[in-house]
Amino acid sequence: MHLRVEGLTHSYGELTVLDDITLDIPAGQILCLVGPSGCGKSTLLRMIGGLEKPDAGAVMALDKPPATSLNPLTYIFQDFALLPWRTVEGNVALALEHHDITAAERTEIITDVLARTRLSDFANAVPRQLSGGMKQRVAIARALAVRPAVMLMDEPLSALDAQTRELLMDDLVGLFERTPFTAIYVTHNLDEAVRLGHRIAILSRRPGRVREVVEIDTPLSQRSMTDPALAEARDKLWNAMRREAMEADLELSDA
Repeated sequence: MHLRVEGLTHSYGELTVLDDITLDIPAGQILCLVGPSGCGKSTLLRMIGGLEKPDAGAVMALDKPPATSLNPLTYIFQDFALLPWRTVEGNVALALEHHDITAAERTEIITDVLARTRLSDFANAVPRQLSGGMKQRVAIARALAVRPAVMLMDEPLSALDAQTRELLMDDLVGLFERTPFTAIYVTHNLDEAVRLGHRIAILSRRPGRVREVVEIDTPLSQRSMTDPALAEARDKLWNAMRREAMEADLELSDA
């Protein structure tokens, strides 16, 4: 589903967090949001997802979600948000419980998404038995189960160690290559941004404004951090936000 964010502005009291944000999110692309700490990335994501209302501006769907989509917009969070008493299969099933589908359709969907996220052999495990990476795979499987038109991903890999993060990025690329999806992906990690983003929007220090949008044309499956073009894109992102990132870090430390 093609989304457009037009003139989004938001304040908390006298503090302006976002100012006149305009972005285009084409169908079948991943838009990454990067910027200094406190620039409003997660706030912007919540507004796109309808969890908060902006003071001005709008989020528009420029086409309809696919007929097979059970949930047009679906979140994947940093903290997994799994129910500890439910199995892997039960956590995925939770997303389908209020949808008008048959038991056979529910089983077919769960079987499919567990296979796509390499969790079939762990269907009966409970969260305490899983590593951090596997827990996040369950969260991704749960999101995929409702066939979202747009996935809203709020730093989904930031709680994981570097090795697990690399493996999960590979998994996301594999999922995208098999069935392209639309996503808005918030991250502080520039390596994640250049590995996964078709377009990368750099937000300025508060109030968050769109400083620049960097496009990367290399197919996701062909990207490698040893590629000079990706290293150049990463350097471009860092150079665009370095000064403000340092200022934001000092501001947070002083606070």
